Amino acid sequence: MQIPAICWNTLTIRKKLSKYRLNMSNFTAHTEQERQEMLSQIGLSSVKELYKDIPDAVRIHGLSLPDELSEQELTKEIKKLAEANKIDYACFLGAGAAKRFIPAAVTQVSSRFEFNTAYTPYQAEISQGTLQAIYEYQSIICNLTGMDVSNASMYDAATACAEAILMAARITGRKKALVCKRINPQYRQVINTYAEAADIEISDDLSQIGNDIACVLLQTPDYYGAIHDVDIVKEKIADEKTMLICCCDILSLSVLVPPKCDIMVGNLQPAGNNISFGGPYAAYFACLDKYKRQMPGRVVGRTVDKDGNQAFCLTLQTREQHIRREKATSNICSNQSLVALQSLIYFTLLGESGIKQITLKSVDNAHKLAKKLVDKGFEIQSKNFFNEFVLKVKNADAFLENLKENKILGGIKLDENRILVCATEMNSDEEIENYVYFAV
Repeated sequence: MQIPAICWNTLTIRKKLSKYRLNMSNFTAHTEQERQEMLSQIGLSSVKELYKDIPDAVRIHGLSLPDELSEQELTKEIKKLAEANKIDYACFLGAGAAKRFIPAAVTQVSSRFEFNTAYTPYQAEISQGTLQAIYEYQSIICNLTGMDVSNASMYDAATACAEAILMAARITGRKKALVCKRINPQYRQVINTYAEAADIEISDDLSQIGNDIACVLLQTPDYYGAIHDVDIVKEKIADEKTMLICCCDILSLSVLVPPKCDIMVGNLQPAGNNISFGGPYAAYFACLDKYKRQMPGRVVGRTVDKDGNQAFCLTLQTREQHIRREKATSNICSNQSLVALQSLIYFTLLGESGIKQITLKSVDNAHKLAKKLVDKGFEIQSKNFFNEFVLKVKNADAFLENLKENKILGGIKLDENRILVCATEMNSDEEIENYVYFAV
């Protein structure tokens, strides 16, 4: 018998249902009598009562499926649906996911069947090619961030921020973290979820910096595009034990001096990865050498085999990371290998000068658009920005709708009078001129 997964959450229920162990030779579905016997054993009267904690709004109440189609008919239907997509809009959307230039070779190389997995294999030592790719990725991240050690990547920037705070709490033995108000609000939501489970207090009042703080987390450029002087915050951290975590745009590190901190994290989407309707993305995670054994996720090291040949292997991880999870240092025991690979190929193809060129073009386009909007009478909230800025308008909904009618995705609404606008190397002079022309 197959027992609903939710029934195995406690030892008591498991013991009560022990006689219903799965018989691998029999895949017959449960009979109604068997269901009632199992429910009776755990003191419930119905399956509905078993799942009462799941909100009704997220439950599926039956499936309304269309009539079956042949493969040929289905192909035609999918093409018809695809025609509804609007792909010729000028895009000025950002906030952690922006339209960037991706060389064709990135997709071609990363799509090879050897790389067709999102994770490093658990018998990793037999996959030297995959391990070497991850090792080279880690090396590039260290070069960009100025950090000593990088892991094999995280699932996304939000979880990377949260894991960084957990790591700081483990190292310092403290249970309070300060998180800048101007961090991406989605990152903050994930941080709060992790922190609540770990009994860590989260505050956004940086004036509370004291000797009871595990870490301070800053984002630069922040959610609104502004660049911060991290040294000013660093000077306020009088206690040497308090750690500084910086969440940085990975491309910004090619033209800005990387901030001096203990842990650095950030989103990898800008580096060779499509927007893809919100994912999958990945994040980088790097730290100083003295903290490497507390770093979450996988780390690939380079060594030599018994014959003296170069070899790669996973390193610096305990068995608890994969087996005794209650003693693990992290919630992540794998990585976003395929997405990180795409970033590796992207960085390798463009090189140092190419990355700088693309980044500076992005910054130039953003400042060009901002200046033209100011000249037209609009107000920009911050002048010290990277490639995103906050534009003040009379009516955000009307402003964005007018741009959309003219095939321009004008930005992300922050409130009734503010819009977050992002420009990248993909925005042509014509798109910038059109944005300004239709901005009313």
